[in-house]
Amino acid sequence: MAVSPDGSTLAWTLRSREDSAIHLTELDHPGAAKLVAPHGAGDCSSGSPVWSPDSQTLAFTSDCNSKDAKSDQEQIFLWSKATGEIKQLTHVTGNIEQAAWSPDGKQIAFLFVKNATRSAGALDAMKPWDGVIGEDGVEVQQVYVVSAADGQENWETLTGLHVYEFAWAPDSKQIAFIGANPPGENNWWIAKLYTQQVLPRGEQAQKSWAVVLDPNTVSGPLHGLQIAVPRWSPDGKHIALIGGLMSDQGSTGGDVWVVEAKGGSEPIDVTPGIDGTPCYEDWISDHTVSFVEDRRGHTLLNAVSINTNAIVPGAPVDLGEVSVSGGPIKDAVSISDRINDKKERVIAFVKSGHDISPELWAGTTATNLKQITHLNDGVKPSTRMESIEWENEGLHVQGWLTYPKDYNPARKYPLIVEVHGGPSASAAGRGGTMWAEQGYFDFQPNPRGSFGQGEAFVQANRKDFGYGDLRDILKGMDAIEGKVSIDKTREGLTGWSYGGFMTMFAVTQTHRFRAAIAGAGLSDWLSYYGENSIDQWMIPFFGASVYDDPAVYAKSSAITYIKNVKTPTLVIVGDRDGECPAPQSFEFWHALRDLGVKTQLVIYPNEGHGFRNPDHIRDRNQREVKWFAENMPEKQ
Repeated sequence: MAVSPDGSTLAWTLRSREDSAIHLTELDHPGAAKLVAPHGAGDCSSGSPVWSPDSQTLAFTSDCNSKDAKSDQEQIFLWSKATGEIKQLTHVTGNIEQAAWSPDGKQIAFLFVKNATRSAGALDAMKPWDGVIGEDGVEVQQVYVVSAADGQENWETLTGLHVYEFAWAPDSKQIAFIGANPPGENNWWIAKLYTQQVLPRGEQAQKSWAVVLDPNTVSGPLHGLQIAVPRWSPDGKHIALIGGLMSDQGSTGGDVWVVEAKGGSEPIDVTPGIDGTPCYEDWISDHTVSFVEDRRGHTLLNAVSINTNAIVPGAPVDLGEVSVSGGPIKDAVSISDRINDKKERVIAFVKSGHDISPELWAGTTATNLKQITHLNDGVKPSTRMESIEWENEGLHVQGWLTYPKDYNPARKYPLIVEVHGGPSASAAGRGGTMWAEQGYFDFQPNPRGSFGQGEAFVQANRKDFGYGDLRDILKGMDAIEGKVSIDKTREGLTGWSYGGFMTMFAVTQTHRFRAAIAGAGLSDWLSYYGENSIDQWMIPFFGASVYDDPAVYAKSSAITYIKNVKTPTLVIVGDRDGECPAPQSFEFWHALRDLGVKTQLVIYPNEGHGFRNPDHIRDRNQREVKWFAENMPEKQ
């Protein structure tokens, strides 16, 4: 989704099960949307629209080839607003992501993995182990720049760095990017902020790049943490970014930090002590940064002065118990240039929540936002969801409770506790869950370690995985049991990734749960350190490597307390998961089987950390429903 710089037109992607297409909506007359499709194709997928600075040309990616059919290779296409003509710009082989126009409109940059054999993300299935491990076949993602006139390749970033995000400087002569040494899947957690001059091919200078910020060498609270979402100030003097303790690329959250673009200065936290979690930011003037804030289940549009670190007048605007989206980064929105004498800008995003279906919204200010699309007007939630808040050990904690379908307060209902991944993430109130549809209360807590209640809350589980966060969850269950009619003999626990770890660990600490399902979990942090493809993420959370402090890893390992388990547990994982490798699930299942605890292990072929195969997803869901039904039966 992208709003044109002049604020007149919104380009957005509509996805179906088979494909996706780009539509254009004139914001002054949001009636029927115009379809943009190469060759008039209907069987292809197009997306990721971005406008030229003059709002006259739309760039987008598509897998449509010249024969009006789907290809295995995406390319960048250009649509002309003046003529309606669509032409293919690039003719490359590899993976294209995050295209962006240079501010002068002469070039387009994008993340590119040449001759890619898989996506560059850690969520996708890893390649099967083969050959010399750790040395052969490393695929590096760079920024490529091509001419907007003819697609001629002009420039690329340093060949020795894997790039995760980038942004053009206002003068089109530099790019700022977040990068690290390969392999890219492993090193995002130690990435640095770089700038590099954009010079014509063949004229790259030896010193055309600079390290602007290295979190591992700075002093203060940003030391050793993660950075994301680099954005230049309009005058080119500063770069803003999100900095904090983050467990996954794309699951962005922390404080808003500002650093001088020329480097050589300490970064400044312009949102110190903020109550929520800034997740996405951009500049609205040389001295003001706007940002989207996740705060206790609410989404806020906020802005801060970098001169005073004070929230600007009129901010924040609370959008309510909703989520917003507009790109590959958490809580991304699209903002136009200044469009009138009042220096107003158009902001646009997709808004969804537990009581509203996803639709496009836009407006010149956060207080006059209007619904632009009505694609899901007929979709009404079949279940009721509400935000739940409680106190535990001096912390204020929030989560979501979804009521069973056709809820009858005179009855007692079973409860499923669903723990989110991360841990640096948050469950959002999007409404409608599989468990509520099956007749369960569904509780999705945001315990310590989650986004939404300030950076100190995010960091409260460091060197304490499974302890304080589990106590927060159990206290939340107590609050729910005092509020609604729960059958305490039929409480189940599930989660994926970090939620899978919490499931494995929790059943060693309490017998409160009648049944459990651990998806892509972690049973032994010591062995996990040497098995996974992303070990760099662990040190900020554990304080040291497993070789320097094995005790802190053993303390939070389910295997350490495995003989306490009595809870029937289903274990699920993909065979090519690089984030939470299958041996972790095998180890947990093997232990339960030997101890005589009811268990089952299901491994899905060619799946990574995030399942992609619809048949596998459907089968997984069916198995999960069956497991809780069989192991938490209703009393006759």
